[in-house]
Formats: sequence, C-alpha cells, structure tokens
Amino acid sequence: VLMLFVCLVVTVVATALTVPRRMWDAALVALAPGMILCAFINWDLLAVALTAASMLLWSRSRSGWAGVLLGLAVAAKFYPVLLLGPLLFLCLRAGRMRAFWISAGAGLATWLVVNVPVAIAAPDAWAHFYTFSSTRGADWGSPWYVLQVIGHEIPPDKLNLVATGLLGILCLGVVALIVASSRRPRYAQVAFLVVAAFCLTNKVYSPQYVLWLIPLAAMARPRWRDFLIWQAGEVVYFLAIWYFLQQYGNDNKGLPYGWYSVAIVVHLVLTAWFAGMIVRDIRRPWHDPVRTDGDPDHRDDPGGGVLDFAPDRW
Repeated sequence: VLMLFVCLVVTVVATALTVPRRMWDAALVALAPGMILCAFINWDLLAVALTAASMLLWSRSRSGWAGVLLGLAVAAKFYPVLLLGPLLFLCLRAGRMRAFWISAGAGLATWLVVNVPVAIAAPDAWAHFYTFSSTRGADWGSPWYVLQVIGHEIPPDKLNLVATGLLGILCLGVVALIVASSRRPRYAQVAFLVVAAFCLTNKVYSPQYVLWLIPLAAMARPRWRDFLIWQAGEVVYFLAIWYFLQQYGNDNKGLPYGWYSVAIVVHLVLTAWFAGMIVRDIRRPWHDPVRTDGDPDHRDDPGGGVLDFAPDRW
C-alpha cells in the first residue's frame, strides 16, 4: 500500500505538471471517488503512474524518455499500448512522425529489455497472461456477462472475435475523429477514448480498471459536474461487485444477478456518456474546457508536446 501510495502521488503530480496552467485539474485525480475506493485493490497504480509520467514527458517534447516510460507502463499493465494508436494519427496529421517513431522505438526497446529475460527464463509463466486472456469467457463487469445473464450468451469460441471486432470499430471511430475533425484533437482526449473503448468491450471489467481512465479524464474533460456524474456510476459498480461476490460461500445472500447486471449497465452507460461529451468537445472545440480557458496563445494542446500548435498537414 505504501508503494502504491507513492505511485498515486506520482500520478497526481504528473497530471498537474502536464498542463501547468491548469494544475488544479489534478484534484480530480486525487479526490476521485474511484481513486479513493479502488487505488489499492491491485497493482494498477504502477502502470497508471508510469503512463502519467510518460504523458508529462511527451508534453515537454521529451519523446525518447516518454517512450521509455510508456514501455515500462506496458510491461506493468498492457493497456497503455493503446495510446500509441491515436498518437500515431495525431503525429501524422501534424507532420511530427519523427517524434512518434523515437517514442515508439524507445517504448518497444524498453518493453523488450524487461520482458525478454523473463520470457526466456520462464516461458510458460510469461505467456500465461496472454493465453488466459485469449481463452477466458465472458466475465464480471462486461457487457458480455450481462448478455449471458439475460440468456443471450455469445458462444465462447466467438466471443474473442466479437469483442475484438467491436473494439476495432470503436478505435476506427477514434481515427476518423482525428482525421476528419476540423481541428486536431488533443492527445488526452483521444487517449481517454481508446482506453474507454477497451474498458467497454473487454471480456472483464474489474473495479480497479477505472484507475486507468481517471488521469486521462482529468486532462480530457476537466469539468467537475460531468466527472462526478461518471464517477457516480463507478461507485455504483464498486458497491455492486462486492455485494454480488458476497453470495459465494455465504448461502446466496449477496446481490442477485439481475441487480448486478443493472449496475454493470449503469457503469457502461455513464462511461459511454462521458466519452460522448469528449467527442462533442472534439467536434465542437468551443465546448472544450481546456481550449476555452486562459490565454488564447495557449489554447491548442498544452499537453501535446510537439503537437501543440503544430500546423496541420492534411
């Protein structure tokens, strides 16, 4: 817990420094109900801290070191690899591909340095995460689990294809936003959207997964009202999952399957709603709280590093 608390402090500080003129937005991270409830369930905060530090370094145009920390984050928890997709298309649109390749190359090299020795020493143990993820069925917290509860289960041999296909469609939607929007989106906005897409389509949603989204949400749409509405859904899910699990070994005295499924739907709907608000900000930049605040000379992408005020190539 003490080590994870250090990771929490790093996350808050890195979020504050990524957009220095809006340092107070980091209070969203420190005081988020999801952070308070879920910070110490698992070791996710290690990956979250490394990702936040990577985004801080990217905002300071330190592409290589940003890649190193992103590679470490992917080694700790695989989800940060999703950030490379939107970053690629942002750099394509801005004509900043050199920075992207430096960052991606440094990240890949770092990931290999951490993983290859372990893969050689214990190949079966190293591969377990990947094999387990590919073979597991619909699990707690996912939309696929809700379908299973209501009697419309997707066969396990087809679930990977359906879940991956839906994630791919949502990611293509993010690419379309980056390419077609009249103004290039901010890095934090599209980073939130791809990670949220993964959380919405994955075969399992553990309550601590909200930690992945909180720092991105604080930078993507720092509005307390909308943030707390979304967090209310995460609190509902947090309470529901533990009350639901209580029935195991306890004479079926936990939350019934039906009400647990309702809690899952609440979490899914409010996460999708918050993502929709960010999509609106991208399509209508005058709604973006970061771009409509402060000095007009600092209203492009203050966390974008080499992307900030870069001219569009398309």
